[in-house]
Amino acid sequence: MTEMTASEWRLKREAGLSAQGHFWSEMRIALTRNNYLPSLIAFAVLITFSDVVWSQVVSTPPQYHSNDNYTIRVDTNLVILSATVLDRRNALVSGLVKNDFQIYEDHALQQIKDFSHEDLPVTVGLVIDNSGSMASKRADVIAAALSFARSSNLKDQMFVVNFNEHVSFGLPSGIPFTNRPDQLQLGLSNINAIGETALYDAIAVALDHLQQGSSDKKVLILISDGGDNASKHNLSQVIEMARRSGAIIYAIGIFDEQDGDQNPNVLKRFAKETGGEAFFPESSAELDPICEGIARDIRNQYTLAYIPTIAKQDGGYRVIDVKVSSAGHGRLSARTRAGYFVPLTLSPPGFETAVHDSHN
Repeated sequence: MTEMTASEWRLKREAGLSAQGHFWSEMRIALTRNNYLPSLIAFAVLITFSDVVWSQVVSTPPQYHSNDNYTIRVDTNLVILSATVLDRRNALVSGLVKNDFQIYEDHALQQIKDFSHEDLPVTVGLVIDNSGSMASKRADVIAAALSFARSSNLKDQMFVVNFNEHVSFGLPSGIPFTNRPDQLQLGLSNINAIGETALYDAIAVALDHLQQGSSDKKVLILISDGGDNASKHNLSQVIEMARRSGAIIYAIGIFDEQDGDQNPNVLKRFAKETGGEAFFPESSAELDPICEGIARDIRNQYTLAYIPTIAKQDGGYRVIDVKVSSAGHGRLSARTRAGYFVPLTLSPPGFETAVHDSHN
């Protein structure tokens, strides 16, 4: 049987066929005389070093150290993207190099500092709708989730969030993550499909739990109809949480014609905002190849890192656009997150005044 990516599955079905690298960190150290001087004496030291990491934005709050003579400011800012590259047939493309990519942030071209194409472990949350409308589809959902696990990196960290009107972790207490299919199967099976739907609360819980994983690349696989009638969170709140988390969300919509709460647009939005993809199979029997395709998508992503040309950290939102072209590959497209929130940097009390006085 020929293996398909998740995007290839969709293209073939529509045609009527059978079915983040090295860590780079920039540290800027500014030393400023606190006592009155005729002119300001300042210098900057740039240090670049590498390690292995995947993330959306690597940023630490500025640290200020002072003694009788100097104030020292240290801050770090790096944007790291995971990008899936597809050709015109929606097949995954490998073998590309750094010069094949261009990154734009708010329409300004960025310089790529680091580039890699490796299969590194990922922290993955399986977020499974167990409301009453999903009862007849439970067996197919469990089988598809296990197919995803078997197709993933053996060192991936996985967990399960089950939800109806209540949200719960599927793995036993004391086991935050696992890579064992038997534990995942138990975590997916120990709940009855009844009740209403708290989709937004479930995503919020899963995004929070992702941060406890040791892998810097983080993914959610969401299987739901997109409806919500029981959450304390609202859609806007959880979309912002997803944007800030750096996680990639793949959404699979399963619908019941008699369920009036279904909302495919919600699933599409979560996927688009985070660089994932949304799928809408005609039946739950198609879940298995979709989940296998998602696993291959995750394992074949490129990692791109850059330091923004706009250094100001004002807490605003920056839009990202990644373009890719390579001779001999035809038209290519890159799928990644839509943007990110810039960390908000505030100077300590008196810092701006001290610098101003020095200039005066």
